[in-house]
Amino acid sequence: MTIETLVSDSAHSKPDGPVLLVIADGFGCAPSGPANAITEAETPHLDRLLAAERTIRLAAHGPAVGLPSDGDMGNSEVGHNALGAGRIFAQGAKLVNQAIADESIFDGVVWNELVERARSATLHLIGLHSDGNVHSHVDHLYAFLRRAAAEGVTSCVVHILLDGRDVPPRSALEYIDRTEAVLDEINQGDGMNFRIGSGGGRMTITMDRYEADWSMVERGYNCHTHGVGREFGSARAAVEAMYTESDSGDQYLDAFVVTNEAGPVGKMSDGDAVLLFNFRGDRAIEVSRAYEEADFAVFDRGDHPDITYAGLLQYDGDAFIPKSYLVDPPAIDSTISEYLAVVGERSFAVSETQKFGHVTYFWNGNRSGFIDESLETYVEIPSDNVEFNKTPAMKVREITDEVIALMRSGDYDWGRLNYPSPDMVGHTGDLNATIEAIRVLDESVGRLLDVIDELGGVLVFTADHGNADVMFTEKDGVRTPLTSHTLSPVPFAIWNDGREVAFADVAEPGLANVAATLLNLLGYQAPAEYEPSLV
Repeated sequence: MTIETLVSDSAHSKPDGPVLLVIADGFGCAPSGPANAITEAETPHLDRLLAAERTIRLAAHGPAVGLPSDGDMGNSEVGHNALGAGRIFAQGAKLVNQAIADESIFDGVVWNELVERARSATLHLIGLHSDGNVHSHVDHLYAFLRRAAAEGVTSCVVHILLDGRDVPPRSALEYIDRTEAVLDEINQGDGMNFRIGSGGGRMTITMDRYEADWSMVERGYNCHTHGVGREFGSARAAVEAMYTESDSGDQYLDAFVVTNEAGPVGKMSDGDAVLLFNFRGDRAIEVSRAYEEADFAVFDRGDHPDITYAGLLQYDGDAFIPKSYLVDPPAIDSTISEYLAVVGERSFAVSETQKFGHVTYFWNGNRSGFIDESLETYVEIPSDNVEFNKTPAMKVREITDEVIALMRSGDYDWGRLNYPSPDMVGHTGDLNATIEAIRVLDESVGRLLDVIDELGGVLVFTADHGNADVMFTEKDGVRTPLTSHTLSPVPFAIWNDGREVAFADVAEPGLANVAATLLNLLGYQAPAEYEPSLV
């Protein structure tokens, strides 16, 4: 698409005050009940905002956000892509599935370089070890293992990052057993040595994002590369032992290495090849830098081996991280921010570190930096490096303070914010903490509504996917925490000083319809290629 000057819309006039988009991350619409932290919380301000006459529901999972099927949960990355782009693009999992199915992934230069090097050394596969399909899928891992073996690789190490977040909290052993079965199958061949070499919880090692806690990446790097971690005879033995030591879910388990009489079985050496098999970008960028950058200086890598490194996708297209990758990411162009910059609309984007990249990088179509720095203000509030159920308010109040100051300055036509707490606290599985997170969010939304009324603006409220709306499942009276996202739709509400809202009759509305709606609310016609407006 070509970025052209927007045309004024005679059916919609720009408000006196700013248009503010509030994205409550992980705020889904599910039936009320004891498992729904949102309906269990006292939310007087959200109740008036989400009154039936001013609210509809949007699809935020599956094909509505470019994922393969209706069984695929949405996530913050694809949700913000759809919100900012105004259209639906095939996303990571779908792109990888297609490339494996037609085997084009194995025809490329990068795969062949990895295999060529690994034939005389070892292939290392690092990634989130589940079928949650948010950051990765074990079926992709198994395809790589079988193909590498078929192409002459005899030594391969899998470094597993335990999930317990996009899948049940203590499901690691299920995935370990499935992977060990595949490894046993491959090891029936002569001279084959495919094994699990190391692992640990995804919130303990390797998968930091937005440079919130580089020590996670350092622990993961040392574990996978140098064999630094608690030593066990197998991955199953590691997880079983740690289960007896605490009630922590898989995502918080310690780094471990698998050893035999000679020591760690999965250390990296000169000549090895390394593939990160995560397809989602935010938690893959830092570890990619640690393996790929020749002049990496964030932490001491020790004796960094001479390896060939690649990612499943390129996780940051502007910074070219990593330089080598197997599947091209979606090419997202012509975002709403680009269109509004062309006509000189001034904007801001605010969140704390945990979700800052979502209202900037992902919102802008996987593009780092500003669209037009002279028109945009980005504010990142540092997140606390703690388990988020310990501080369920997170930085919601601070985000609100910053947004109110920006709106009252009179310098901006529109803005967007992300409240991370329904998602990040919801991921801990702590129901009471998530209820408190929703209460604080409600308090902050009430403050925003008052300022919007004061300034004569418009507030739009939505979410990128569900999470806090279903906090546990129950069978035979036994409750099991649910730490994953949900398949729930999300709310879409418009507040303009209590005036009536006229919604359009849009078939199967989803997150991609929001961009055209914002353009209408700012007084512009949406581009013809955008999904239709909701008003």
